[in-house]
Amino acid sequence: MMMKILETKKEFIVEEKRDFDSPHASTLIRLKNGDILAAWFGGSWEKNPDVAIWMSRRTAGGWQKPYVIADTWGVALWNPVLFQREDGRIFLFYKEGATIPQWFTKVRISDDEGQTWSEPRELVEGDRSGGRGPVKNKAITLSDGTILAPASVESEVAWDAFVDISRDGGESWTKSPFVPLRRTDYHVIDRPYDKHLCYGKGIIQPTLWESAPGKVHMLLRSTSSAIFRSDSEDGGKTWCCAYACGLPNNNSGLDVVKLGSGELVLAYNPTGNLPGYYKGPRTPLCLALSGDNGESWKNILTLEDAPGGYAYPAIICDNEKKELLVTYTWKRERIVFWRIKCEW
Repeated sequence: MMMKILETKKEFIVEEKRDFDSPHASTLIRLKNGDILAAWFGGSWEKNPDVAIWMSRRTAGGWQKPYVIADTWGVALWNPVLFQREDGRIFLFYKEGATIPQWFTKVRISDDEGQTWSEPRELVEGDRSGGRGPVKNKAITLSDGTILAPASVESEVAWDAFVDISRDGGESWTKSPFVPLRRTDYHVIDRPYDKHLCYGKGIIQPTLWESAPGKVHMLLRSTSSAIFRSDSEDGGKTWCCAYACGLPNNNSGLDVVKLGSGELVLAYNPTGNLPGYYKGPRTPLCLALSGDNGESWKNILTLEDAPGGYAYPAIICDNEKKELLVTYTWKRERIVFWRIKCEW
């Protein structure tokens, strides 16, 4: 049976009256008591020194007032990622740095459903080479208990993706080699499009799933006007050369989740780059379904299609309640939350 959508509900986590001008890059988890925890970065604008990490909790009564969960005086914070271990321990990863090439990863930990948190620490002490751990999308736990964090680095000349691997519950991390990639100059398109070539800087911000024990896959944002894909046969230690998977990409973030049925749901902007540019419009924002491990996709729900920017989705599923939960940036002014009841 293919997954079917039964009911949808859209809410704004952040309304017009707020304590910051611009939120972006949200993340969410569902807690064991049923509450939902969401986080994002917010301030006057991305990369400004007043940008902090904000958090809100949704209880049965609705979303609580957002509060600052991480702040570093005079330095921008970026891209929070929430991850809950199977024993309930929660990790909040985020980036700190004046610019993306300079940022590094910090982490805070909670053992009481997000009520209290440890002091921030560097995820990999002394490693400030562009950020370790998850860069935008959620980490996943493999069938053997290994945690994989989808990671990437951005320099002025190249973008590259990798995974960080933890076999001790997130206490220590080992960096995989970069995902192999064949690059070519974006402006040199005097031959037929080749799905095995990436035009421009490269690939970043992977999102992961495991299809069978040890068989892991990623979809990636790219500068090539296409979503790229890479596959691993050894639990993420090595990856095949990345290739365009047949879906467009506007050089913006995307996220995928694997349902209990084995199907995949992708949240993304189904648009490519504008001619001659590295970026495309961040509307519409849609969900797509795949029943064949990402070989083909069918759009199943349009979340936004008005003019404006709707971007950086995060998506998770609750297999017991049969729900998809989605957050994303709304015009760089608010954070939106969707609860989507399904059957699968």
